[in-house]
Amino acid sequence: MSTKDCGHHEHERRHLLRHVLAGIIAFIVLILLIIFLIWIILRPSKPHFVVQDATIYTFNLSSTTEPSLSFNTLTLTMQITLSAHNPNDRIGIYYHNLNLYASYRSQQISLATAIPDAYQGHKDFTVWSPFLYGNAVPVSPFVLGSLQQDQSAGAALVNVKVNGRVKWKVGTWISGRYHIYVNCPVYIRFAGDRDNAIGVVAPAVKFQLLQSCSVDV
Repeated sequence: MSTKDCGHHEHERRHLLRHVLAGIIAFIVLILLIIFLIWIILRPSKPHFVVQDATIYTFNLSSTTEPSLSFNTLTLTMQITLSAHNPNDRIGIYYHNLNLYASYRSQQISLATAIPDAYQGHKDFTVWSPFLYGNAVPVSPFVLGSLQQDQSAGAALVNVKVNGRVKWKVGTWISGRYHIYVNCPVYIRFAGDRDNAIGVVAPAVKFQLLQSCSVDV
């Protein structure tokens, strides 16, 4: 084969390669354009979460001092009413593997409670009423001091947090799973004499809150 023939074939290969690369780039641009148009049309929005109320059955801190040993434990029993709203007109939301727990001063103070999986249609609401339990949860000395300060102020902030997965549904198409993180502030008012036991709330105190939560997806 002559040098001229080799150069001709090399030119054809390069020409074909350029066409293939141009086709791949055009395909990627087309897919991105379709995704952008779908986003513009659908305008997807994160779900909105609200804590409607909270019933506190137990919330107290116990301090134990023994020879060469001192520790604090927090006991919590509470029930919350948590609602989720899908604000989208054309997108449904699947909730999967949702777990809810209580946190005080960035320290988890209850076991995780599983929330049933659910599907939300367009503009729908879903309401859950889970219990949260924390029995003699060890807490740091910092929590003891903070709770004493909150008791003097007459109220404490407990964060109710939700971790799980969501999927989006548009027509018959269902997306992959995305992580969802929800943080709901719950303000608890202390009952009775603030100078008595540390962090005691009278049994079955119900607070109407309607407190909005922050949502990250």
